[in-house]
Amino acid sequence: MRILEFYKNYPTEEACREKFKEFRLKVGVKCKKCGSKEHYWKKNREQWECKQCTHRTTLKSGTVMENSKLPFQYWFIAMHLLTSTKKSFSAKEVQRQIGHKRYQPIWAMLHKIRSVMGLRDDEYSLSSEIELDDGFFETVSINRNKNEPLKRERGSQRQSTVLVMAESKPIEDENIIKKYSSAKKFGFLKMKVIAKGFSASLFTPKIEESVTKRTKIISDGSTSYCDLKKDFDHQPRVIPDKEIKNVLPWVHTSISNAKRLLLDTHHRIDDDFLQNYLNAFVYKLNRRFITDIFENILTACVSYRWNYLGERNG
Repeated sequence: MRILEFYKNYPTEEACREKFKEFRLKVGVKCKKCGSKEHYWKKNREQWECKQCTHRTTLKSGTVMENSKLPFQYWFIAMHLLTSTKKSFSAKEVQRQIGHKRYQPIWAMLHKIRSVMGLRDDEYSLSSEIELDDGFFETVSINRNKNEPLKRERGSQRQSTVLVMAESKPIEDENIIKKYSSAKKFGFLKMKVIAKGFSASLFTPKIEESVTKRTKIISDGSTSYCDLKKDFDHQPRVIPDKEIKNVLPWVHTSISNAKRLLLDTHHRIDDDFLQNYLNAFVYKLNRRFITDIFENILTACVSYRWNYLGERNG
């Protein structure tokens, strides 16, 4: 959706409110007290009233906007800016575009939106053939002991480990291979931040949550993936540096693009919030063939209640 089209469709706070209400009705309103999905709309109070227990539900309750005092139009503008381009916007730039006085509410709003992007993608499992590897993203840790000497390379305190899983199918048509300069067709992607450490006990649960069982997985010979043969068709191999672009092309392309995007947009990234930034990158990449994904993110914002720390609120 181009910017002129966006402001034509959502010129006022009332227009945004009505659109949000329309999507809430599509998803369905559920009573927190008794669980009923049958409600009356009380126009004078701008609330739904449960037919069973008369408990009332506000328009924002149960959504990503719950407890937020920001106008609906702010949320709509933020969703548009986050999804309108391949790149992204920092919270400071969104604050400047909106004209809000305080930075903190805008920052929290963007992280909540990024969080529900990740929650929406968690509903889907990867299948077919999977490329699997891990990447290292430069982050800042507030809780790091400054007296502790910094490590180099793998395991450095300045880096966060990210597990990357990409659907990848071999292409048989030589004409397509020449066009895309790759012998594999890229499907969907998932990126998951891993807690400090490289043991299989940290990696395996993330893979089991994200990939359908018995799926073929291709990875390097890292011991972090040693437990995958139980539930997957795991095919580890030692990959020379010269061949890694041919064996795991889309994983490393995705890591490179994500790093470049974050470096271009943000001055620094705290390790606590890296997953949210990756959520936004993956969400847009997985919907790269959809012309307008604004309504997709609007559906996610209506469907989930999630805070910027990534903690579920019921």
